[in-house]
Amino acid sequence: MTPPPARRRRTAEGGTPAHNLPRRGAVRRAQAITTYGVGSLIAVDHESFIVSGLDHAEDSWRADEAPRIHERRLARLLDVSYFRLPPASDDGSKDGMRGRRFPLMHSCPECTELQRHRDFNPPQGRSVCGTCEVELVPSRFVVACAAGHLGEFPYWHWVHRSTERGAVATGQCTGKLMLRSSGRTSSLRSILVSCTCEQAPEVSMEGSFRKNALKDLGLKCQGTRPWLGTSAPAVECGLPLRTLQRGSSAVWQPVLKSALSIPPWSDGRADPLAEHWEKLRKHKDRAAVEGYLDAIFDDEWPISLDEVMTLLDAEREEDPDGEAGPSFDHRYRALRNKEYERLRSGNDESEHSRDEQFICETPLGDQGVLAPLGVTGPMLVKKLREVRALKAFTRLADPESTTDAKEMPLSGSPMRWLPAMEVRGEGVFLRLDEDRLGPWEKAAAVAARTERMRTAHQRVLEERAGDPSLVVPSPATPRMVLLHTLAHVLINEWSLEAGYPAAALRERLYAADDMAGVLIYTATSDSAGSLGGLVAQGEPELLDRTVRSAVHRAEWCSSDPLCMETEASGTGGANLAACHACVMLPETSCEHNNILLDRALLVGTPEEPALGFFGAALAP
Repeated sequence: MTPPPARRRRTAEGGTPAHNLPRRGAVRRAQAITTYGVGSLIAVDHESFIVSGLDHAEDSWRADEAPRIHERRLARLLDVSYFRLPPASDDGSKDGMRGRRFPLMHSCPECTELQRHRDFNPPQGRSVCGTCEVELVPSRFVVACAAGHLGEFPYWHWVHRSTERGAVATGQCTGKLMLRSSGRTSSLRSILVSCTCEQAPEVSMEGSFRKNALKDLGLKCQGTRPWLGTSAPAVECGLPLRTLQRGSSAVWQPVLKSALSIPPWSDGRADPLAEHWEKLRKHKDRAAVEGYLDAIFDDEWPISLDEVMTLLDAEREEDPDGEAGPSFDHRYRALRNKEYERLRSGNDESEHSRDEQFICETPLGDQGVLAPLGVTGPMLVKKLREVRALKAFTRLADPESTTDAKEMPLSGSPMRWLPAMEVRGEGVFLRLDEDRLGPWEKAAAVAARTERMRTAHQRVLEERAGDPSLVVPSPATPRMVLLHTLAHVLINEWSLEAGYPAAALRERLYAADDMAGVLIYTATSDSAGSLGGLVAQGEPELLDRTVRSAVHRAEWCSSDPLCMETEASGTGGANLAACHACVMLPETSCEHNNILLDRALLVGTPEEPALGFFGAALAP
């Protein structure tokens, strides 16, 4: 059978409509949130583009291919009215994500000229040298700053950095830049750049990635935002510039925020009052709400007054101090607190219609078998819906550790919506026994080991923040590191025993003074995430065997004794006994980008077996 044509995503140069270009690149909906979102670079055939901002997307994203989705709690947290799915266009679609050519600097392998794309006089719709008719090569190098700006690599300044004569020193030489490879190696030393003005020697790209390489040339960030085109003129930023490979993961990292749909927002209906909640929240009593609904709806109300009051009361529970009081972090923690409460209390399927999007039930087996492990309260999450929204993006930083000041918005003007993905799945929720967890996390050896990780992580946060007033505290606590590492070993175990690849499972941690739980779940954009295989693993007898097997497996790593005895590992030394041979996961599965992990807190060390929370329960 001939396979169906792949779904495609189209790009354009200079903001022209995507369907006017013959060049097309395939991007899935989920990738438009996690990999190729606004401000990211995407390769299409031999060309390179940057995904355009959302300033005009509301008009260009067709409603039938980029429909609205609603998740009231997350929309309120991010201060938007709704979310939209990225376009899912096929070959006959008139929709698609917009893009602009970037970087503009290209080189011709035949004549070796290095200049802006348009200066090669390419034929309409093609990216070839007008003279040699050879495919042009986009610049391999770009520059970025920690504030999220992106620009062209300054080849002219790099070549002329040793000259101090007249017009050359002021950037006004009349020569042309040339780029060639010596062919000896694939290193930067073999990439040679020169200028036909002959007032500067040919130089290699070696050294261009040094931290202060561009600072030594007197160059600072000019605040360029090529994904916004001419609608957002550059304003000098002044931060140091870093040289990056065009395809480096440091060029673009998404800032994703997510929420589970839980009652009373999970009944499966579209939100009929999505445009009115901001005004409804201003009315404090039932009579005022009733008067407002009477004013906007001439005939029958879309939902009852009792339902409206229930939803308003639920919002106020998450935000008791009012909109102006709590910070973003406070409201995000409140959102997690409500999810934790609902996961603990459950939501039986028998009490709801088939449209209910959150079904969480107590397993039928004897939960007492888990008591020796210190595990309690397992719940079978038979149905869940998660909305993941692209809030912003960062460059040169870890998206989980960046402050708001480092986040780059998706448009040049305020937006009423954000792009998001709606995913459905199933999962298993479990908690740790507070009576055992409290004394364990207060032990001096446990606290000292976690403090080493917290200090290293805090140092990384301070280096990335730049401004001390913008530094966020590290979330590393004994409880958080234990839950995080436990989630990783369970995901690895279930990838072996339940037939799920590790990349198909995700963790959701609930670690705070009043929370000690973890949800491991599947979540995909189709029905494959709800086949029942993971829920079956939550029955107490099977869960007991799984936890014991996972922790036993964590006692040994193929990199031991180096892995267990290391003084620091991971980004900035924020891990201890953790590596890719034991507990690390695909980054899509981890909430914290594979940092703040230590399997010694699960099983102890040969010298201090009491460090491990599960050590005593698993002792022979």
